[in-house]
Amino acid sequence: MGRIIKGLVWTVVWLVAALCLAITIVPRFLDRIYYRGVAGDHFDGARFFNPDGDDTTAPPGGSRRGYLWRQATGTDGRPDWPDHVPVTPAKPAELLPATTRPAREPARTPMRVTWVGHASVLVQTPGLNILTDPVWSDRAGPFGFGPKRVAAPGIALADLPKIDLILISHNHYDHLDLSTLKTLYDRDRPAIVTSLGNDAILRSAGMAATALDWRQAERVGGATVHVVRNHHWSSRWFVDRNRALWSAFVVELPGGNLFFAGDTGMGDGKWVREAAALGPIRLALIPIGAFRFQPGQMASGAHIGPVDALDVFGRLGASQGLAIHWGTFRLSYEGWATPPKLLTEAKRCAGQGDRRFGAATIGRPVDIAPTTAPAAAPFDRAAVLRCLDGPAGNALR
Repeated sequence: MGRIIKGLVWTVVWLVAALCLAITIVPRFLDRIYYRGVAGDHFDGARFFNPDGDDTTAPPGGSRRGYLWRQATGTDGRPDWPDHVPVTPAKPAELLPATTRPAREPARTPMRVTWVGHASVLVQTPGLNILTDPVWSDRAGPFGFGPKRVAAPGIALADLPKIDLILISHNHYDHLDLSTLKTLYDRDRPAIVTSLGNDAILRSAGMAATALDWRQAERVGGATVHVVRNHHWSSRWFVDRNRALWSAFVVELPGGNLFFAGDTGMGDGKWVREAAALGPIRLALIPIGAFRFQPGQMASGAHIGPVDALDVFGRLGASQGLAIHWGTFRLSYEGWATPPKLLTEAKRCAGQGDRRFGAATIGRPVDIAPTTAPAAAPFDRAAVLRCLDGPAGNALR
């Protein structure tokens, strides 16, 4: 018996020692230097930051570890989500045919867009198939862990047309999915454009990418891709926070520009003007979900909610907008259908019921009309919030 007890004691000692060693070594091992460069207005020589000084890395109401624990255990009082929602995936015959030719007048160039889910969107114009933040994996996280998708992809991976250009906004697992990217890269060898540092992650998996700083551009086929500022943060692990840059994109196309917001909070909002200054936006892809990390919240530091998304759409001067980044992975506090319902209420409160900005439907292709002059859209955020502070708005958790 004495030998058994002594053996157990030594086993515990070794386990404690191994744990202490892991706590010391593993975080440093998981840290990565994705980018080296000169310090500037959003890079301090080691990590990137939002130039308006707003820290988006810690969720409201406690530490990130505490938030992740409450999310994983379901102890934060979140509204229930469905385990599965019906999706009718688009078939190849519903997508823009490869034989489609540009219109004689550039402004009339066809554009068809299909929401795959979350921030993954297929945008098609003649001769160019663009895919944003492609994620086909069942879970958004490392090693098979992370939030499980409740909505199947809106296009089967095998049914995707040849992809010419992939835009990657940042390195969070629900936006940078190495498994999906590697499949598409091996099949199509698309051009991949992202922001600084993310190319190192792709290169480690055998993929080449062009990594640009904010306000830099790259020519791809008949398009010019601008990497533009937004307001977010980055990390693949706890300790590599902000080692790589986050961004939005403006893609100059013959029929009018495409804007893809990526993941973004509002911050100082100046990034909206920078994107709009690059020319008329035909289509804006704007997130509306994962905005409520505590009850009653309308937007977090890292994500805009429906109210701010409506403001962004108006200030972009976009002809048409699709609301994305909701209803696929459960990332935050709000109910599954709350983002589109709250967007509808916000539009009513703002008197913008006829504006062409609404929630997308996964798997349903939409033809985007030619660029038009935007209607004036004054937006009083305080007035909209007061309007939403009523029975209809407060009923939406």
